[in-house]
Amino acid sequence: MSPTEIRALVDHYIDAYNRQDVDDMLNGLHPRVEFKNISAGVVNASTNGIAELKALALQSLSLFSERHQRIESFEIEGGVAVATIAFRAVVAADLPNGLKKEQVLNLSGRSEFEFRDGAIFKITDFS
Repeated sequence: MSPTEIRALVDHYIDAYNRQDVDDMLNGLHPRVEFKNISAGVVNASTNGIAELKALALQSLSLFSERHQRIESFEIEGGVAVATIAFRAVVAADLPNGLKKEQVLNLSGRSEFEFRDGAIFKITDFS
């Protein structure tokens, strides 16, 4: 895949995420896509395949009344796309982890994307 094709797939995924369009977010993903979210060195979410990722994405929609990811930097290193991400969200309801309704989160992190058969095959989010 060319760098332009890789960037287009990542941009599409992020744009659909920001629009909270789960079905469109899944377009461009490999059927056996692997997803992991790692926070403070601990895996707190992981999925295998489109169905599991879709279920997680639908579940997470209710957590935030607003959410937005912005790519701050983008590099391709040995076939892996690495995006530095600025994340802003507003909590929709009090959560068991102590977050409160209407609390604003401003976080930074990194997302790594790997590819297979012209599609995103692996997504690893670090925060």
